[in-house]
Amino acid sequence: MAGERDEAPVKPRVLPCGDAAVLVELDSLEEVVGLAAALADPLPPGVTELVPAARTILVRYDPARTDRDAVARAVRERPPRPPGERAGEVVEIPVVYDGPDLDEVAALAGLSPEEVVALHTSGEYVVAFCGFAPGFGYLTGLDPRLHVPRRSTPRTRVPAGAVGLAGEFTGVYPRESPGGWQLIGRTERRLFDLAWDPPALLRPGTRVRFVREGA
Repeated sequence: MAGERDEAPVKPRVLPCGDAAVLVELDSLEEVVGLAAALADPLPPGVTELVPAARTILVRYDPARTDRDAVARAVRERPPRPPGERAGEVVEIPVVYDGPDLDEVAALAGLSPEEVVALHTSGEYVVAFCGFAPGFGYLTGLDPRLHVPRRSTPRTRVPAGAVGLAGEFTGVYPRESPGGWQLIGRTERRLFDLAWDPPALLRPGTRVRFVREGA
């Protein structure tokens, strides 16, 4: 029956993690994004932080306000949010699409560079999780035609603001660092500043749109 797959309940595995957290294991990135969205709005009583990753969510809690069993029960009772029902701040990132790997990405995808840009700017992305460097968000929602492999030889220096692709993700380097993603553009938008509260512009659950800027 149509829709059965979407309605199938997610059965997360909830494992103890120290004396103030549980680790929730899931089968897919989509389940992580959906459950993290459900748990964040609002946080279950006593839960202080969610840390999603590719297949897990670390749920931290205050032992003075709740306990492991209550948190595990809350996790299992929250149905994951489908994509159309997820809240979250929308951030627009202006991009100049002149990255050094744009032509190679187009060749790998069987598209023209203009078609790569059109696809990249047509989607709305969600920060699934953060890692690699402070402020680096792994954005899911990339059109499958742009799922390209990482570079066979990583660069020793990728400039801050470089916009890249790797597998099912797109993202922006918040600062200069080594990196192996395929670079298709650049942005002047700052992504991380310790003077901000919170310091990262892109956080799990943030929705992102890329807007073409310049020629």
